[in-house]
Amino acid sequence: MTFSRLGLGSAKPATDSRYAARALHAHKVYGEGETAVVALDDLSLDLPAGEFTAIMGPSGSGKSTLMHCLAGLDPLTSGQAFVGDTDLATLSDRDRTLLRRDRLGFVFQSFNLLPTLTAEENITLPADLGGRTPDSTWMATVVGALDLGDRLAHRPSELSGGQQQRVAVARALINRPDVVFADEPTGALDTRAGTELLNFLRSVVDQLGQTVVMVTHDPGAAARADLVVFLVDGAIVETLAQPSRERVLQVMGRLVG
Repeated sequence: MTFSRLGLGSAKPATDSRYAARALHAHKVYGEGETAVVALDDLSLDLPAGEFTAIMGPSGSGKSTLMHCLAGLDPLTSGQAFVGDTDLATLSDRDRTLLRRDRLGFVFQSFNLLPTLTAEENITLPADLGGRTPDSTWMATVVGALDLGDRLAHRPSELSGGQQQRVAVARALINRPDVVFADEPTGALDTRAGTELLNFLRSVVDQLGQTVVMVTHDPGAAARADLVVFLVDGAIVETLAQPSRERVLQVMGRLVG
């Protein structure tokens, strides 16, 4: 399940910016006073364009909060979050919504498909909301690579979990976004479907220069990334380039030990 077999070859990264997303002295606090919880603690991170980054850490380490703040889903308490060169704090609520629709893609563990829409309608929804007609060649490429051609008329209830997640990935890619944010994308899948999904995300990065940022607890999934960032208590404690499952397990063992 790769783009190379479709004859597309390589392509320019989705953005010309050196970094697809960045956090600068990011601080996020939930609650106030004695009940305040620090989710991100003066965290700075550059996410290179055209690469696959995995974010890992123990439960409550702030990994999902970091992703949500980088994607403009949750505002920082202080510090800055950028998509490309755009400082999210400078945008109005409407402009943040448009940025998420037009420049970002999202894949969640729960799929988040609309049950009344067909697979095709779910895939094209971001383009439809923007009043655009999806590029037919790109649509065919994504659908073909994800092996969804004979499932486009089916509603989510008529699809397996793996098929639903592939529809969600196709939806995330339909606008050719600057960044795809994936939050535990294999968590609800069996081993085979999860492996196929990771193979596809890897191909998206390698063949099309797409940027993928994935939150995961799975060392095997993290090993597919170019870089793994480890969080503890809202701070980066280690990074691992060219990871293997064994090296990821070693780091995680130190962090939770």
